[in-house]
Amino acid sequence: MMRLHLHLLSDSTGETLENIAKAALAQYDDVETIRHFWPMVRTETHLERILQEIAQNPGLVIYTLVNSTTRRILEQRCRALGLPAVAPLDPVNDALSAMLGQQAKARPGRQHVLDAAYFARVDAIQFTIAHDDGIGAEDWEEADVVLAGVSRSSKTPTSIYLANRGYKTANIPIVVESPPPAALFSLKNPLVVGLTTSADRLIQVRRNRLLSLNQAPETDYVDADAVQREVAFARRMFADNGWSVIDVTRRSIEETAAAVIALVQQRDALCV
Repeated sequence: MMRLHLHLLSDSTGETLENIAKAALAQYDDVETIRHFWPMVRTETHLERILQEIAQNPGLVIYTLVNSTTRRILEQRCRALGLPAVAPLDPVNDALSAMLGQQAKARPGRQHVLDAAYFARVDAIQFTIAHDDGIGAEDWEEADVVLAGVSRSSKTPTSIYLANRGYKTANIPIVVESPPPAALFSLKNPLVVGLTTSADRLIQVRRNRLLSLNQAPETDYVDADAVQREVAFARRMFADNGWSVIDVTRRSIEETAAAVIALVQQRDALCV
């Protein structure tokens, strides 16, 4: 297995940089990555300490620094060390500058300003936490999305991810023995999305959940026939009510959330 020292330098929180590195590294197998994460790099003194660490652990340097002086110092030192230094946002900024006819403002962390979108996202997170697992049905009309699905079909993590994208999300478990509240079937504003999955995958996830809780691994909760009936019951409910359905069997949380967002945008486009 190959070992790679990866140095990530940002003059802000580094969230963008981490996501870029994560997406790129996912394309490679058998690589042991040793991450050196350096957020809030805004002074030459701070940068000098980091450069000493880079010299001791040479590897790939990826950076998002807007200050021209710190950028120049980093680039010069990396060239002297014979190390690649990549600024992944530069091509995007160059293209935007050419298209818009203006220069970037070079203000670190500007995407994290406390604007209306930020407070809307905070509001969405608070709403979503307060409406998890069927709670607060009287307020569901205020939601952007309501996710429905059997237990362990990724409703809660998908809801939290959507909330971080600014979507107020409620979720409700579909249980054969306990019908959902009537409010679910009369919603007008939120998009109701059914999350479904294969019974085999659901049994595997549920069994792992029981083991993590030190509970008996063989119950009706993971019985093959019972789970098949449960999944079939939920799918009939989705079909009978004309709800959009997403199969999460082979989807990550991010992929499921992206599919939900696409459905919301399609619905909104039709309503314009």
